[in-house]
Amino acid sequence: MSLSTSSSTYPAGHRWKVLAAGVAANAAFSVAFSGIPMTAVLMRTGYQLDNASLGLVLGLMGLGIAVSELPWGLLTDRWGDRPVLLTGLGSTALALLAMALWAAPNAQHIPGLGCLGAGLLLVGLLGGSVNGASGRAVMTWFGASERGLAMSIRQTAVPLGGGIGALVLPWVALHWGFAALYSLLAALCALGAVMGWAWVHEPPLSATTPRTRNTAADAALALKAGPLHDARVWRIVLGIGILCAPQFAVLSFGTVFLHDFGHASVATITATMVFTQVGAMVLRVWSGRWTDLRRNRPAYLRACSALSVVLFAGLALLVVAVGTQTADPLALRVALVVLLGVSGVCVSAWHGVAYTELAMLAGAARAGTALGMANTSVFLVCFVTPLLIPQLLALQGWPMVWLVASTCALVAMPLLAPRTAATAVDSEIHNQQTSVAPR
Repeated sequence: MSLSTSSSTYPAGHRWKVLAAGVAANAAFSVAFSGIPMTAVLMRTGYQLDNASLGLVLGLMGLGIAVSELPWGLLTDRWGDRPVLLTGLGSTALALLAMALWAAPNAQHIPGLGCLGAGLLLVGLLGGSVNGASGRAVMTWFGASERGLAMSIRQTAVPLGGGIGALVLPWVALHWGFAALYSLLAALCALGAVMGWAWVHEPPLSATTPRTRNTAADAALALKAGPLHDARVWRIVLGIGILCAPQFAVLSFGTVFLHDFGHASVATITATMVFTQVGAMVLRVWSGRWTDLRRNRPAYLRACSALSVVLFAGLALLVVAVGTQTADPLALRVALVVLLGVSGVCVSAWHGVAYTELAMLAGAARAGTALGMANTSVFLVCFVTPLLIPQLLALQGWPMVWLVASTCALVAMPLLAPRTAATAVDSEIHNQQTSVAPR
């Protein structure tokens, strides 16, 4: 889907409006995906669920996202960003509105487990549309010198939406009920759809069609397999998913760890998790701009992975040290809180850079498919990680949890950024792709 209008159709700064619409779309859905689990205690009471049932319904939304990411990515490459965002966000808003009407508990009726689970699964299936579409828009509207920054800004929408959800949704559920909560989420998705309708368009042909083309690059692009058949794309996709495991370990069980093992107060736990989210947002933006200027994305990804290995291994050792103390030394407890927060920031700071590297490898025209593959990997890990952590706790306690997290970062490092030189053909493809985005 392309427009034949001239480059003067849109002002020079229109690409930032496209980015703003992408951030709004991702943030709106992130409020739902990350915020609903923050109401788990209220949901358990309101729907009269046991812990196993609660874990199942919360996991179904992540499973829905994982299942739908790749199909949405393929549709994005075929249809374009605009129709996918409008269809996905609009239908997600309708699904949430239906939940407000028929799947919210009240004094007269408590919906069954099947109704709640089906509703959250449907929300995940439809909401998975926002990731690939907004990522492809960044690739088509921004040039090589800005793509890392733009993609990283887009990726800050996830912790931003999660923070908003954590602050707002429990209060709404407590005072107004789940019908109001689902209605609010529907309104946010509808607002994101309106911004997408107003600002997200395909860039003009004159801005995206290269003036000259190298013969070698032509041949390489013609022979280049699509993302689904490219081993290099699958390697990065696998690395992204594996490195998300320690991140999800912190986000899903970090509060439990600080409460049960660290004996931290509610204020300390809240401050630690807010620090993790805000720190991740800041570093994602900074790293995107820094790697754009330095052109060192692989080196940055290796550094993040290596530092994550060290930090989580250090956290495991610190847990062992705390456990051997007969007293309860304050310094060790403070170190636990600080090290968990720093580990969470480090293992969350690489997303924008990795997604940019993946999209550059796949090419702007097929970025939707590649990003859909990556997000499928991410949300499968998101679904599996909270299921495995209790098993690790039962096996060897918290040292085992953080040691496995360190191992995941070690395994992900050579997948995300192998120390191999690019071939001449790859360089030609890279130069071809990075010379065509509008300014």
